[in-house]
Amino acid sequence: MRKRTRSPGVRSGDQHPPRATGRESRRALAAETRSAGTAHDKAPKRPKHAPGTRTHGPQPSNQTRAVHPKAAPGTRTHGPQLSNSKRAVRPKPAPGTRTHGPQPSNQTRAVSPKAAPGTRTHGPQLSNQARAERPKHADHGSAYQERTSQTRPDPIAAPTAVRIVDVDSERAGQRLDNFLMTQLKGVPKSLIYRVLRTGQVRVNGGRAKPETRLVGGDQVRIPPVRLPDKETLAAPSENLADLLASRIVADEREFLVLNKPSGLASHGGSGISLGAIEALRALRPGDTLELVHRLDRDTSGLLAFAKKHSALRKLQALIRDGRVGKRYLALIKGSPAKERFDVDAPLLKNQLQGGERMVEVDDEGKPSLSRFRVLERFDNATLVEVEIVTGRTHQIRVHALHAGHPLAGDDKYGDADFNRAMKAKGLRRLFLHAHQLRFSWGEQEEKLYSAPLDGDLRAVLETLTSAQD
Repeated sequence: MRKRTRSPGVRSGDQHPPRATGRESRRALAAETRSAGTAHDKAPKRPKHAPGTRTHGPQPSNQTRAVHPKAAPGTRTHGPQLSNSKRAVRPKPAPGTRTHGPQPSNQTRAVSPKAAPGTRTHGPQLSNQARAERPKHADHGSAYQERTSQTRPDPIAAPTAVRIVDVDSERAGQRLDNFLMTQLKGVPKSLIYRVLRTGQVRVNGGRAKPETRLVGGDQVRIPPVRLPDKETLAAPSENLADLLASRIVADEREFLVLNKPSGLASHGGSGISLGAIEALRALRPGDTLELVHRLDRDTSGLLAFAKKHSALRKLQALIRDGRVGKRYLALIKGSPAKERFDVDAPLLKNQLQGGERMVEVDDEGKPSLSRFRVLERFDNATLVEVEIVTGRTHQIRVHALHAGHPLAGDDKYGDADFNRAMKAKGLRRLFLHAHQLRFSWGEQEEKLYSAPLDGDLRAVLETLTSAQD
């Protein structure tokens, strides 16, 4: 077969002339540029513009340029020019006068003299008498500083340094968390448990849990924490101090028993700056008081405090062994079928989402036993005495609800209709009062303390109709 031949640079089927190479294209472009430059050089040159003439648009004639002379210093360069007569009429503003807006007349200027130091420069001027009666600003500032120094003291002192505390025999057997509370008085419990959880507290160089029991001779490392200033700790009011002093039932050498009023917490915390223990410590700075057990804030009645740690350990051991008798008076809804009945139901403590603490009967809870005894029956209510064998949180209130007889005035576990009926009778609080405390002290000595119902609770009972009538 005969091969086809084609011209270099032309493809088969193309009718176009061969394409110039890159070098040839550059040469042709250079030649075209040179020819254009030559033509430009041959064209007549435009004269250079004189200074001050327009470079764009139509040039003004010499006559027009003569009409617009160069502006003299101080005259307008835009808009209509002022005539000499108007320029002469408008004087240069004098120092201190207005440069814009209407000028005040000489009469007005004479009426408004320059303000004297310390007087108002705006608004109506005060008379001499009013100015004399008005205190100076400096006095306001000093009074404010004095007031804030009394009502807003610095609540936090400088952080303490690391401390190594030796545990003596008096503190032997105490839980580590309770030991820290005595060493860091005024520090929130949440902070104490945080330093324990993060391992900042060491016992003999090692980490320890809050429930660790200390032994005499142990060395406890306490980390630096910010302690409240002793001068700024909440102090009881004079009325509260007098009230607590009048409600001390027993003041023994090793312990103290208080008839706690309703509405006063056993201890501070959770937004409560002052409890019974803090108030008593402020009233009796010479005693080393420790809280033996607790009562709910709304519950009134007998509350024990230890003056020595040895007495605290002894009393708490008696409570753990069930050798402390604690009895309460309560008003419950309805009329129980029996004169005596027990509620043996385990209690489980829950923390709700809002931080509120609730207790309920649950098989996974702690064993709890309460013994009820009827004292007096009324229409739709019964006065009972309750002995608690175990001391769980809200034990009587939850056991009474579990038995079908909730307490009067209980906003958390009570019956709303029953509470309204009791409120109509004058009840303004939880009807629960710790009226008796009994325990053995020494080899043969037994301590028995009692506190009768408060006057407000007795007044409620007097309004109720007895079921026997």
